[in-house]
Amino acid sequence: MSDKISDAARTVFGRDRLRAGQREAVQALLDGRDALLVQPTGAGKSLAYQLAAVLIDGPTLVVSPLLALQQDQAEHLEAYGDRTRARRISSAETPKQREEALAAARDGEVEFLFLAPEQLANDAVHAAVSSMRPSLVVVDEAHCVSSWGHDFRPDYLRLGELLEGLGARTIAMTATASLPVRTDIVDRLHLTDVSIIVGGAARENIDLSVERCVTERDQEERVVAAAAAQEGSGIVYVSTRKAAEHYAALVADAGRTTTCYHAGLAKKAREQAQADFMTSAVDVVVATSAFGMGIDKPDVRWVLHAHIPESPDEYYQQVGRAGRDGDPSAGVLYFRTEDLSLRRFQTVPVPKPSEVSRVLAALATRPDATAAEQAEVADVSLRKLQRIANLVIEAGAEGETVGVDEVRARAEGYQTLQRSRVEMVRGYAETRRCRRQFLLAYLGESDTPRCERCDNCRSGAAAAEEAQDAAAPDSPFQPEERVSHASFGEGMVISVEGEEVVVLFDDVGYKTLSLPTVVEHDLLEPLDA
Repeated sequence: MSDKISDAARTVFGRDRLRAGQREAVQALLDGRDALLVQPTGAGKSLAYQLAAVLIDGPTLVVSPLLALQQDQAEHLEAYGDRTRARRISSAETPKQREEALAAARDGEVEFLFLAPEQLANDAVHAAVSSMRPSLVVVDEAHCVSSWGHDFRPDYLRLGELLEGLGARTIAMTATASLPVRTDIVDRLHLTDVSIIVGGAARENIDLSVERCVTERDQEERVVAAAAAQEGSGIVYVSTRKAAEHYAALVADAGRTTTCYHAGLAKKAREQAQADFMTSAVDVVVATSAFGMGIDKPDVRWVLHAHIPESPDEYYQQVGRAGRDGDPSAGVLYFRTEDLSLRRFQTVPVPKPSEVSRVLAALATRPDATAAEQAEVADVSLRKLQRIANLVIEAGAEGETVGVDEVRARAEGYQTLQRSRVEMVRGYAETRRCRRQFLLAYLGESDTPRCERCDNCRSGAAAAEEAQDAAAPDSPFQPEERVSHASFGEGMVISVEGEEVVVLFDDVGYKTLSLPTVVEHDLLEPLDA
């Protein structure tokens, strides 16, 4: 290795070899372009931005939603020496410590400054960050900016406008992003001349399978038996807090050292549960989706889903917590048709007109108040105020007055999207195709080979489906193509597999359509780019 990227990798970070995607991302930034890097956890996304940072003059701003992850990365960078000095500003620091960190970044004493999106939204912090004139901005967990995604976070909504004023090149990074999420990230972060690097999503070492369950008792017995029999560390995902505690007790009774994790637990209890699992003090954690971002235990051998996840995106990310060390691992979904109704019911409800009206009034009359004060004025919970305030931003263009009907229409559209994603999970559970192919097609990676590791590949069902697909006529549609439907409106083609085409419509979410029927009746009209 002799070029400057390779030299920096070796001399600063002790790396003799770069992984796929790292060089492309760094080179794009060195060329003055923005970049979107989509790669699974453990594939080296962090090194990509760190390499670019030491090769580009000026400080680097890292926007990350997790305090623990910020601290880990900052300490990791500090260990490499003076060229990678790092500081953090967050709610965990005192005002004096935050001021000192900002001053150090402004004066060129540190290369990396970590902060959360809500910190950047603070006017004083934003002004201080602007004065330090960052040359590179890193947005970690960038899928959180997209309302199409499974982990949308309102704090990310203003990032685009906040970053635009800084004038720095930007790299957005995420482990999971389907085609519409990628488009949304680029649009919302105002990325320009962007290089999109996607790869490594297959995770070939994970054996995927689905078990059909007849009754709730059948489902429970199978999950507990599997958790008891599997070797090594594992995660059992469930859909409710009550189920987390129930299954944790059952798995413990079956002889496994077990802990429980959900958002209803006290912060100290959650931290203890996570620490116990990460240090292997316990073998199994039974958890809701609250157990997720920032969890990077390399030797998780299996992930069981006692209930269906809310979307294929969420499933891919959760099952992908297995086998990060590259060793053989397993992901099993226990599917019961009745669980679909529960997931639809769990989608975020549309706020009542009176709630929206009160929040709109509070936002208008108390614009400088804290969110907690605005929530008190509106007589709603803080969480509900934040959700409605987010819908207000989503529903209206800049400078536009938004009314109750527009806000509720946006909420209804989002609810429809969420429910359509539940149907895509049904598609995964019921498909006879290669399960990895199904997930990768949903995420925008088409024409991938059969994995030969899932239950459908082992049974021969996937090969039979592929043979049938080969006899089908070629599709006139391609992934990422914009189309229009008379009833569903405009949308984007997500995947074409055999005689099925999946389209994500702007107004009604995901729809799986019969390709022969679409072609025969001209149901989809391609839109000019």
